[in-house]
Amino acid sequence: MSKTKVELCRLVLREHFGDIAEKIGTFLLRKSSCPLKHIVAETGIDIEQNLVSFDYNQKGFIIYQIQADAVLWRVRFPKYIYCAKTLYGDAAELLVEEMLVKGQSSMSELIENVTNKLNEALDSAGHPRIADNFVRDKFTSLVQTHFLQRCPDPLRNEEDRKSSGDDSEPAIKRKRTSSSTNEDIPGNCGIYWKLNFERFHRHFRDQALVSAITNKIDKKAGEVLRTMLRVSETKTDPLATVTSSVTVTEIFHALPKDMQLTRNLLEIYISMLNDDSALTKLATSHIESVVQERFGSKSLRIFKLLLMKKHLEQKQIEDCAMISSKEAKDLLYTMFAQNFVQMTEISKTPDHAPSRTFYLFRVEIDQVARMILQRCYKAQFNAMVRRDIELNENKRLLEKQERVDAIIASLTQNGADNAQLEEIEQTITPPEKEQIKKVKNMVQMLDQSEIQLDETIFILETIPKSLAKMFRVQD
Repeated sequence: MSKTKVELCRLVLREHFGDIAEKIGTFLLRKSSCPLKHIVAETGIDIEQNLVSFDYNQKGFIIYQIQADAVLWRVRFPKYIYCAKTLYGDAAELLVEEMLVKGQSSMSELIENVTNKLNEALDSAGHPRIADNFVRDKFTSLVQTHFLQRCPDPLRNEEDRKSSGDDSEPAIKRKRTSSSTNEDIPGNCGIYWKLNFERFHRHFRDQALVSAITNKIDKKAGEVLRTMLRVSETKTDPLATVTSSVTVTEIFHALPKDMQLTRNLLEIYISMLNDDSALTKLATSHIESVVQERFGSKSLRIFKLLLMKKHLEQKQIEDCAMISSKEAKDLLYTMFAQNFVQMTEISKTPDHAPSRTFYLFRVEIDQVARMILQRCYKAQFNAMVRRDIELNENKRLLEKQERVDAIIASLTQNGADNAQLEEIEQTITPPEKEQIKKVKNMVQMLDQSEIQLDETIFILETIPKSLAKMFRVQD
């Protein structure tokens, strides 16, 4: 794991859990795995947040590991909540939000808490209350579509480990454990649930692919791809990078009826999806935008030319990109110095004399993607640090604004007149108001930067793993 990623995880841990969690989390990130006795300070990390996992080493001792990716996924919490709301409505939104806060929860506790929150909101709005069966149905939908999953049972894991040398006694234990957890209170009985982040990520990935195909070809092509993903979803292993095979007939019958797409036209769209490069463009487009922002439009022209032609000499680049020799040389070597472009030397003679050597430029897209990914980690870290500095430097002023807002809200509720409210508002001077506005705009801009950076991180981490041969369609 890179130092930049470790530093970003450290900052996220501190922001969400405090200094103790930051210290112990950083220790585990650097040590990879460690027994509890070697972790000198008390963790302070809430194990129920699924950030720390444990396993047994060869000597049978428990060792702990921190999941770095799970730490960074906390930046995506708003996206998970919005996804649940979009797919299943307000109750599912609250279920996911509650699960994100708790990390793990039994079904009965989760449904009770969410039902109470919904009814409080309905009471205040004057609407009729809902029964917990409504929330239970949403919970069931999230489970059936794998957005929620059962937590592993540590006791059963330990029994399975011990059973490697003796099958008789552990089998009895496993049977007893099973009966004690499944035959008591339905839906509760010691069973805990957690969010399946990978399932959310697959949904985000699929949405990104559909959007890319829609922009590249047309809306119908995007709908064909969406249908292919939906048909193969229940057949495909969650960790697989290639979907299960689906037939043209399955896709045809699953298409929305209002599309009015004939089978022949469907086969043409499928052929276009197989041949089109839009899937790979989804990742490279983010890289190309970085090249343009960093080096300019002419450098992007050279970069895209090398992606298309694979290997080119400087003279060939000048001719194809229609850029002067001096400018092309400057742009090429600027990108070469920053590892966006690589160079291969092919000598005609063993002495590697420059006059008898070809210099071929190329782009190693995987290497560039990894480099940009590390820079995204660094940029996200810088944005979080800058936001903390802005908030700490203006802490007194922001707290004053909060107090004034609270007083005004209380007076308004009690029927105060406008003169009283204006008098309270004037306790914050115009220069202070201007400074508060400036700080809030800065924090909002930094928050937006974090979201945009996370979108790029998601694409660079996820999409390349899922490309290659993403779909196999049978006749």
